[in-house]
Amino acid sequence: MISSRLLVICAWVGTVLLAGCGTVPSSSGPVSNPSAEKSLILATTTSTQDSGLLDELLPAFTRDSGWQVKALAVGSGQAIELGRRGEADVLLVHSPAAEAKFVAEGSAGSRRLVMHNDFVLIGPRADPATIRGTKSVEAMKKIAAARAAFISRGDESGTHAKEKDLWSKAAVTPGGSWYQSTGQGMGETLRIASEKAAYTMSDRATYLTQRGTLALEVLSEGDPGLLNIYHVIEMTKKAGDRVQPDGAKAFADWIVSPPAQRLIGAFGGAKFGQPLFTPDAGADEAKLGQ
Repeated sequence: MISSRLLVICAWVGTVLLAGCGTVPSSSGPVSNPSAEKSLILATTTSTQDSGLLDELLPAFTRDSGWQVKALAVGSGQAIELGRRGEADVLLVHSPAAEAKFVAEGSAGSRRLVMHNDFVLIGPRADPATIRGTKSVEAMKKIAAARAAFISRGDESGTHAKEKDLWSKAAVTPGGSWYQSTGQGMGETLRIASEKAAYTMSDRATYLTQRGTLALEVLSEGDPGLLNIYHVIEMTKKAGDRVQPDGAKAFADWIVSPPAQRLIGAFGGAKFGQPLFTPDAGADEAKLGQ
């Protein structure tokens, strides 16, 4: 019987060969040898893929450590589920409440702060719900009241979790023809929102990297409630015998190390005039954004 982990690797190779049929995972190593001795699976979010951050980090990690990486770019909820099933060695995710619940189950090892950026509410320049400059919860109330088109990822990702939290705080249950879910990653959701002249929520990094192709503007930002925090989570053998804790620890140790944190802090600065992520290793998470 073919193991579920082998199927994950085979799916990864198949995705690379059939680019365009879904999110294409990043890899710092050759596709031709997915079973190399020092090869690990990283389950991460589409925001790290779509922003280009993985293309910056993974080759550097391989050079420094010798570990090849197969990166599965999915929503944070899906990434956590891969970890839960022992189909990933290490996670890089941004859904803090779901992460904490997952770690408490006992199959994961250490969870460490890596970086943050923020979420933004974006929409067409015409701004039919007049949310420009408003706080996030008030913006959601106004979008719902105007029944203005809103495109949700709807994929249980960290972005979707934050969106649902804002709807809850706004005492709104979104639904009806004005509210649509893509079930897709951030890049595809932005494209659809732009085509439909709709509102959506995005992490700032993905929006900035795709801004030139979108007819969308940032309309609500800077709210402390929109902070977007990323953690690295090591998996252990408790999740499955095929988990490679050595690889997980190597990646987790590396991404919070000074060289990796410098790469994160510099990423995007030259092209966009501002870094796309703020490195946070060793910081007090309670004080982020202050």
